[in-house]
Amino acid sequence: MTLWLSTGLIFTFAAIALILYKWWDVRCIGVTPVRTFTFIAILFTSGLDVGLIMFPLTEFGGYGDLSASPEYGFANPLAIEFGFWAFLIWGFYFLTCFYFAIIEPRVKFFEIPLVKVINNVVIIGTCAFTAYLLLANLPWYLPQLGDGESVVPAFYVIVFAAIGLAVYSSSKIKYVRILSIGSSVLFLTLIAGMWLRAFALGKGSPGDFFGTVGLIGEYFSNLHHFVLPINDYHEFYLFWWFSWSIMIGQFTARFVSGLRTWQLLIAMLVVPSIAIGVWFTVLYHYHEQGLNIAAFTNLAMISVGVLMVVNSLDSLIRLYTDNLNLTAQRLGRANYVVFNFLAMVGLTMLFQLDFLRIQWVGALVIGLYFACFAYILANKRAQVAAIKASPKENTLDFRKIELAS
Repeated sequence: MTLWLSTGLIFTFAAIALILYKWWDVRCIGVTPVRTFTFIAILFTSGLDVGLIMFPLTEFGGYGDLSASPEYGFANPLAIEFGFWAFLIWGFYFLTCFYFAIIEPRVKFFEIPLVKVINNVVIIGTCAFTAYLLLANLPWYLPQLGDGESVVPAFYVIVFAAIGLAVYSSSKIKYVRILSIGSSVLFLTLIAGMWLRAFALGKGSPGDFFGTVGLIGEYFSNLHHFVLPINDYHEFYLFWWFSWSIMIGQFTARFVSGLRTWQLLIAMLVVPSIAIGVWFTVLYHYHEQGLNIAAFTNLAMISVGVLMVVNSLDSLIRLYTDNLNLTAQRLGRANYVVFNFLAMVGLTMLFQLDFLRIQWVGALVIGLYFACFAYILANKRAQVAAIKASPKENTLDFRKIELAS
């Protein structure tokens, strides 16, 4: 699996370099373009899940324990955490977003019946894993509802409610803008609120913040360490990112706002990384200062985390139902909601039984990368080489999102 993952990583970064070389200044326009701010909000909230909120405070200590994990010794825990979540790996999303916006309309690889089936298996499997991840981590964040270790009925209620809300919101594409912008605003509010609390407790200042954020610099000075797997845990993260990459690319490509290729790269690598870096800096400050998470702050973190799960599930459910023609328009909204709710609940339980693993999904996605490239070389090389612009039918009309079903 490590060799397969490493080969996939090298291929991905080489493909990104080729895109930048050949189509550096192509204007990228999606099927239903939105304003750039909305596009970035959709990307950020759809491309991340509850792990962004829940994982860091549980991981800093492990990254700093060099006696147990000496392989992390090249950088500080904040830089390691940032490397697992930000910058370079967002290139996966850039690659797939560009592909589905510019190349796929000419290639139509994902319309091949077998490929369509595999693609939707990936989407549905990752969708269920997202819900499972929320369920598995709630005991740590809400110990007051249980013993802090086991899943209790209240946690199932929270997760099933998130699935239900996501299924309902996915029935109309206009909801994605409301959810994405709302989630982004609440996330920024959470960051500000946690920093102000630290300041009020005498444990933070602007100087402390800039001093802590400067630790992220060790990520960029050691970027080469993150290109290939550091250990099994990093390997898990990279498979996880691969599993998300194709479906997030498919989903976000429809909203691309007329950015040039190089601007799209900045929007997808740099902008989300700034928000992630600021959030991790605040969390790392709490970790270093030994600050406890107050009950209200804990509730706010859970609320934002759950809303991110709703965003992610919304985009993924919308994607596979469109691909399989199981839309609310065809089934009726009531049937649509019931069918997808039961499907997601069932698959979430399979992950809990350890029947499925996200690494398998990520490995399958790498296989799709290679198969798509081989298909282009064998059948569509001339068409791809001739690409000079976005498909002619994609026009920069921001009113399309209002008319979309």
